[in-house]
Amino acid sequence: MPQQSVVFLMYHELEMPGRPLRHSHPGYVRYALRTADFERQMEFLRKEGWSGLSVGQAIRFSHEKSVAITFDDGSETDLLCAAPVLRELGFGATFYVTSSWVGLPGYLNPAQLRELSSLGFEIGCHSMSHAYLTDVDENGLRREIVESKSALEQIIGKPVEHFSCPGGRYDQRAARMAEKAGYRTVSTSTFQANSNATDRLALGRAAILRSCSLSDFRRICLGQRRWSSRVGLQLRKASRRLLGNSVYDRLRDALLSARGEPAE
Repeated sequence: MPQQSVVFLMYHELEMPGRPLRHSHPGYVRYALRTADFERQMEFLRKEGWSGLSVGQAIRFSHEKSVAITFDDGSETDLLCAAPVLRELGFGATFYVTSSWVGLPGYLNPAQLRELSSLGFEIGCHSMSHAYLTDVDENGLRREIVESKSALEQIIGKPVEHFSCPGGRYDQRAARMAEKAGYRTVSTSTFQANSNATDRLALGRAAILRSCSLSDFRRICLGQRRWSSRVGLQLRKASRRLLGNSVYDRLRDALLSARGEPAE
């Protein structure tokens, strides 16, 4: 029987030994897994009989015991670290790239992006400049959603059909713009398993954090989340609405730096 739902896993930059992360502030580091931890998670999936899919493959909902594997930003480690691990295991993945960051230090350059695509991985869009979509006007949305798509398509020579929202910030204006631009899906950062009944323009994803244990990872792949985590998510959403994105981010980083831990 086909699987009824699929969890979409969300990764960011992988940390390589001897190579500094692109950013050191707490809000960034928490999302940066060590390459060895990523390898352990992927090997866990293989041993447990799970398939790793791209978004395009996952939305068919025809694979039993599967997860979608996604990366945000377009870090150089997508090609250097993630791709070799995924290819060895026969897993697919979608790499959401921030268009204007292509070619910057630590990010994929055009040749690397084309190589990643030629290896059979799906290239998606993660906006033009990583702006929060809820903070920009209609012209800004067009640049972040429509023009960024065209920029990536010119580099890889293939259609870019999947979009992920920076910081998970999302509203119906963004969904409408993405639909008009020709995207098949939009992924957010809301924890939920996706099924045929899920709005393709509001797919959920689960952020895999640096502190994620294998037992936590297994629970996430099964679509389970602790009650305390769900409450925390709702509190963060309410805080962002009250304070605004910029103030929320500054306060979050300051508080967690004081506690000596990275931020979500």
